[in-house]
Amino acid sequence: MAEAHLTPIEVGLTAAIVAVEAEEPRILVAAARSGTRAGLPFGPFDPLSHRTFEIGLRNWVAAQTAINVGYVEQLYTFGDRGRHARPDDTGAHMISVGYLALTRMSDNAAALREAQAGFEPWYRFFPWEDWRDGRPGILDQTIVPLLEQWVKIGKSEPLRPLGRRERLRHCFGVGGSPWDEEKVLDRYELLYEAGLVEEAARDGRVAGVARAKIPPLGEAMRFDHRRILATAIARLRAKLKYRPVVFELMPDEFTLTELQHTVEAISGRHLHKQNFRRLVESAALVEPTGETSTATGGRPAAQFRFRRDVVQERPAPGLRVGGRA
Repeated sequence: MAEAHLTPIEVGLTAAIVAVEAEEPRILVAAARSGTRAGLPFGPFDPLSHRTFEIGLRNWVAAQTAINVGYVEQLYTFGDRGRHARPDDTGAHMISVGYLALTRMSDNAAALREAQAGFEPWYRFFPWEDWRDGRPGILDQTIVPLLEQWVKIGKSEPLRPLGRRERLRHCFGVGGSPWDEEKVLDRYELLYEAGLVEEAARDGRVAGVARAKIPPLGEAMRFDHRRILATAIARLRAKLKYRPVVFELMPDEFTLTELQHTVEAISGRHLHKQNFRRLVESAALVEPTGETSTATGGRPAAQFRFRRDVVQERPAPGLRVGGRA
C-alpha cells in the first residue's frame, strides 16, 4: 500500500497586544516591510524551549519587542489554508494560535523607542466600530448599501440558520435591529464573505476577485491578522462586562473620568457620565486614594485605584455598560 503523504504543520503564536493612550485603544503593529502590509507580532512556538504556548508567547514578545505584557488570554486557533501559502506552495502548513494581551503605555516607553513596532489606533483597521460620536458615516454611506446589493444577488442558503438579509440586520444594526458592539468578528466575516475587504480578493475568494474595485473599508493587514484582531476586540469588549480587565490598561491611580474614557474607547460607545459613575459605585470596583489630580486643568478630581478585594467577593466583577446602541 502506498504511503500517505503528510503535510508538515508549523505552529506560530500571534499576539494582539492592546494598550490605551490619549483616549484611543491601540494595537501593537509590527513594522511593515516594503510591499507588505502591517501585521500583528508573530513568533514561532518551540516545543523544546517552551513548556506551554503562553510561555512561548511571553518569551518571544519580550525578546522581539521588549514589551511587558500583563493579562494574556488565548483566543482561537487560526489554520485556514491560504494564511501563508502561495500558489503551488508545497511547504509546511502554518497554523497560528491567537492571543489577546494587555499592557500599559507608561510601562513600555523605553521599549517602544527601540522596538521595530509601534502602537496604532485599532479603529484605523475597523473605522465602523467607533460609535463614540454617533453612528459612523461609513456605515450608511458605503457599507450598508454595498451589503444590500450583495443581499439582493444572493441565492437561497438552506444550510445556514440565517440568510444574508438576517445576517446583515443582526450584524450591522439595520432594519430596526440594535447595534451590538460585541459582534466585531461577525461584521468582519460578513464583509469578507461579501468580498468587500481587500483580504478577500488577496485570498482568492470568489466574491472579492469578482469585484472590479474594493472599497477602502479600513486598512488591510497581512495574512489573517485583521480577523485575529477582530476576535481580540470582540473578546475584550465582552470581557469588560464580567471581569475587571480594564484595570490592566489603567495607571495605578486614575480619575473616574479617565476610567470612563478608557471604557468608552474599548467599547466604542459613549456612556452617560452620571450613569457610569453610579455603575462604578454599585460595582465597588474602585476605592479613593485620598489624593486629587489637576491634570485636566479644571477643578481637582478625586483619584481612585482598583479595589483588588472585589475579585474575592464575587465571581464576575465587571462594568456591565450594556451591549447595544
